[in-house]
Amino acid sequence: MGAKILVLDAGTTSTRAMIFDHEGRMERVSQADLTQHYPRPGWVEHDAAEIWSKTLQCMRDVAGDDAGDIAAIGITNQRETVVAWDRNSGEPLARAIVWQDRRTADFCRQLHEEGHEDIVHERTGLLLDPYFSGTKMRWMLHHEEAVGAAAQSGTLAFGTVESWLVFKLSGGHHISDASNASRTLLLPLDGAQFDAGLCDLFGIARHALPEVVDTQGKLATCEADWLGTAIPICGLVGDQQSATIGQGCLAFGQTKATYGTGAFVLTNKGRDVPHSNHRLLGTVLSQTDGNRTYALEGSCFVAGSLIQYLRDQLGLIKSAAETEELARSIGDSGEVVIVPALAGLGAPHWKPDARGVISGLSFASGRAQIARAALEAMAHQTCDLASAFTGDDAPWTSLRIDGGMSANDWMAQDLADILDLEVERPEFVETTALGAAICASVGAGLYATLEEAAEAMRGATQIFIPNISAETREARLTRYFKALSVA
Repeated sequence: MGAKILVLDAGTTSTRAMIFDHEGRMERVSQADLTQHYPRPGWVEHDAAEIWSKTLQCMRDVAGDDAGDIAAIGITNQRETVVAWDRNSGEPLARAIVWQDRRTADFCRQLHEEGHEDIVHERTGLLLDPYFSGTKMRWMLHHEEAVGAAAQSGTLAFGTVESWLVFKLSGGHHISDASNASRTLLLPLDGAQFDAGLCDLFGIARHALPEVVDTQGKLATCEADWLGTAIPICGLVGDQQSATIGQGCLAFGQTKATYGTGAFVLTNKGRDVPHSNHRLLGTVLSQTDGNRTYALEGSCFVAGSLIQYLRDQLGLIKSAAETEELARSIGDSGEVVIVPALAGLGAPHWKPDARGVISGLSFASGRAQIARAALEAMAHQTCDLASAFTGDDAPWTSLRIDGGMSANDWMAQDLADILDLEVERPEFVETTALGAAICASVGAGLYATLEEAAEAMRGATQIFIPNISAETREARLTRYFKALSVA
């Protein structure tokens, strides 16, 4: 058996395949963009067949003729996106509904008004929000004829993206790891499998759902048809939990923030089932031999997608990298503030109907001010979350950051300044993929524990130290919270 790890990273805007060695070095990568479908305002969809075909092509690109060197496959994925397919044909029954989609807001509001949110929050750690998978499944059952028909005939399979990919790779194995399953509204944080009572609340047939399994271990097998040799699938983990593992946040209280399409902060809560009084989320971080480690999570729906919006919709920049140059070209944002609620507001507000705000515009405001305000919005949102974590007795003593946006040195320093904390960034910022490699390495027996694997594979880091006055920090935050009040 070889010692390489093949990681599949099925993200929101693209899917990738990467080869890692056993010391965490990425040797090869192949990436393909995914088509974003926006059929109505607030609706976001993917073609599940495209996710599969492009992921398969990427994995073939990086494996080449060396598939025999691969010890295991690890998969990480955008979490709450839902795929519905037919168990017999293995084909999708409708477009996948993406985690950003807001179409089930009215149903969530109805359940809240009926008094269900407290018990759902207590049992699952989640809130009644369109973000999560269960309400998307219900919508498909009620509005997609093929999905409803498959449910009636008993051939319907629901799953998140890792579940879909495993089904295709393994020739029909229907599983979901505990980290992804904990994002559905259907899994109690302390329950081994999906709960019948929660399934009934959302109108989901239990037989359409996958078996919940560990995040690492011998979980399934990729059939030889795809790469020329059978390869065990030994790691499955949702993207934000994967980044937490990739950052080595494996001890109680350690915290990471990932800045990708959205921004996601997780604090390791150990074996304690997390509960929040400040509208944060409890989630499964990892599961080994049925034993769970948990995390407290705060999610912001818009981060890197704001920069993409400035580029693609508004045409204010030509590339994401241009924002750092523009931010450095001026001394401040000229009091321009952006609240990036383009897909509603996540934690700690949970306002699905909120909309984005640009405030403080004057004739002196130009591209540079707006670009800088967009980057400043990352620190403002993160500071908002930090207050909620502190209120839940989980204050941050430092912050480990990753994701594509974190490569921006100006933004990393701004986070340290506004949070008044040391910010640590790894030399290799793609820690989501690294976390899946760590899980698969442990699952394949290359390392005994996640801690041992993270120590061996994580690599060097850089530290950013706070460097602004308290007065400047307070003025920035005051303007942000004023703008937030009208979002």
